[in-house]
Amino acid sequence: MTLATRTALASRDDYSQAVALIRSASAAYHDSGESPLDDATYDLLRQDVAAYEAAHPEHVSADSPSGKVAEGALEPGAVAHTVPMGSLNNVTAPGELASWHAKLNTALFGGLTVENKLDGVALAARYVDGRLVELLLRGNGRHGDDVSHAMGTITGLPEQLAQPYTFEARGEVVFTYEQYEQANAIRAQHGAKPFSSPRAAAAGTLRATNRPYRLEMTFFAYHAVALPLGTGMPLPPVATQAQLMEQVACAGVQTTAATPHGLRVVSTVEQAQQLVEKTSAERAGLPFGIDGVVIKANSLIQQAAVGSDARAPLWAVAYKLAPAERITTLEDVKWSIGKTGVLAPRAVLAPVELGGTTVTSATLHNVADMQRLGLRLGDAVTVIQAQDVIPRVLAPVVHLRTEVTRPIEIPSVCPECGGTLDRREKRWRCAATAAGTAACGLPSALHYAGHRDQLDIDGLGPSVIAGLIDGGHVSDVGDLFALSPAQLRKATGDSVVVADKLAAQIEAAKSRPLHRVLAALAVAGTGRELSERLAAHFGSMEAFLAADAVALMAVDGIGVKKARQILSQFPRLAPIVAKLAAAGVNLTGPCRQENGDTTTPGPLSGMSVVVTGTMSGTLARLDRLGMRQLIKAAGGSPSESISKKTSLLVVGQRAGSKVAKAEKLGVTVIAEDDFAEQVAAFLDIAAGAVAADRH
Repeated sequence: MTLATRTALASRDDYSQAVALIRSASAAYHDSGESPLDDATYDLLRQDVAAYEAAHPEHVSADSPSGKVAEGALEPGAVAHTVPMGSLNNVTAPGELASWHAKLNTALFGGLTVENKLDGVALAARYVDGRLVELLLRGNGRHGDDVSHAMGTITGLPEQLAQPYTFEARGEVVFTYEQYEQANAIRAQHGAKPFSSPRAAAAGTLRATNRPYRLEMTFFAYHAVALPLGTGMPLPPVATQAQLMEQVACAGVQTTAATPHGLRVVSTVEQAQQLVEKTSAERAGLPFGIDGVVIKANSLIQQAAVGSDARAPLWAVAYKLAPAERITTLEDVKWSIGKTGVLAPRAVLAPVELGGTTVTSATLHNVADMQRLGLRLGDAVTVIQAQDVIPRVLAPVVHLRTEVTRPIEIPSVCPECGGTLDRREKRWRCAATAAGTAACGLPSALHYAGHRDQLDIDGLGPSVIAGLIDGGHVSDVGDLFALSPAQLRKATGDSVVVADKLAAQIEAAKSRPLHRVLAALAVAGTGRELSERLAAHFGSMEAFLAADAVALMAVDGIGVKKARQILSQFPRLAPIVAKLAAAGVNLTGPCRQENGDTTTPGPLSGMSVVVTGTMSGTLARLDRLGMRQLIKAAGGSPSESISKKTSLLVVGQRAGSKVAKAEKLGVTVIAEDDFAEQVAAFLDIAAGAVAADRH
């Protein structure tokens, strides 16, 4: 059985080898977290074993993993669980979920709960008289290892509760993606190898002792059980799973209700299936990894009546989603120059199924990150599709490294023009492209400019861009608006219909708002959001290009370093803007008044507003762009970072470190519900603005 592959089990020997591999992989997974198999390959192998055992019951071995917690691969831990701590049975299709639901055979007087299945490590946290006294891993379900040394490093798991409750919170310990990046940076500083994945980081960190550094993790409770009372008291009696989790949260322990999707209660299995599909669609935007959705009987009486088998509770099931994290092989690294001259590495991978599609390439951040991770060609690597549409290489799986790996050859010159690379920052750049004397990044720049979030030129794809460049018709974005019908026809393969449609799209792009035109110029150090602030502040491209460092630093988010970076590009931008002006492209927009107020009056006039966390309730209908439009519609200025200039911080679910920074700086913090009430009159305006801006 090779890495990331799976074949049917044709013989008893195949079956025996598969059983041994499952048990060894499970032992590694539950111990250090560094399994030789990713979850998807592991799940498929278990399915093959189950299928073989069903067809050949006489061959079932005594150490079969079927029906056992942790596949029976773990030795008993040192501490007995008060109540067995099982795993979950899985389903992968709507029909399987419906079949599970039918077996409950009840009217479901409490409905069903639906929550994220976090991709972390199961943990039992025991509180006695309100004090956290013990942390236990799941182990074999009956006994687990004591990892109480991790107390004080886990967000969401306080060491002391406000009330003297005695109970055991059961949940999942995870590394958020932000915590994972911080953890690997800290490990690199101490000469340690990078974690291969957030789950491996959680498993390894929970078991680690005597490290010279501490790594922060996060806990979300998904259940609670009673413990023998000390001098304290049990949690107040409740009737449902949702109410039990409310009691745990009120006690001070973070629960899955605090995740972006929360803990939702539905009446029917069809509604549960809809939430599974919604979660799957929104999965990439989550701040941590999930590998499924958990559906439970909400009634605690029903849970007790249905009971559990030797491995898992029968009143709960995990709906597994398509894998968003896989292990595959890094075969090569290709180098190109991005839209702003940045040296962009791209990983070439052995084909692997990820997020429902076959992936053969992925993003690598930059040379510094590649060197920090110690990546080598031939490495087994973890690839994820999370918080980015494009898959990216997360880290090497160091324990699978073989002797045949070899170093990645880092370019010493620009791979496009052979010129000098500017290496003064983490992101290396082609010096000639950044200075405007070479066009190495032109294909990327044109593709970026034509994207729907910038000029929205439908039909300006890679082949057309290549045709325009090869024909010598474009040297920058400004040239797009001076193309002749003949030039467009040649670039589109002599198709009059396609050329005419593209010409119409280019003509429509002339009327895009100023901030989108500014964003299309791909000014290094800016993006769509900062382009919006620049456009609002200066009101015209002419005023922007006439600005000095002091004027630029008056814009929220621009400091001395970024102001200098932007100013250095003005000589390159000036001739491009001249072409845009000659072609009649819109170069003006609404301008902010000198006193800081916008021309739009409203409850947020003159205020710089930052939003953190996930919005729910009234504001759940608005995505990130929608929230920005809402703030602007109400007269405010949206910003991404907290500073002394920030007037207001709007806090949603799972707010991060921005809250502490705001409080330190004396910035007003407001809950999302209160904010929604304050700007309620502008919600429809914001929704309309989003639609208009995108079209």
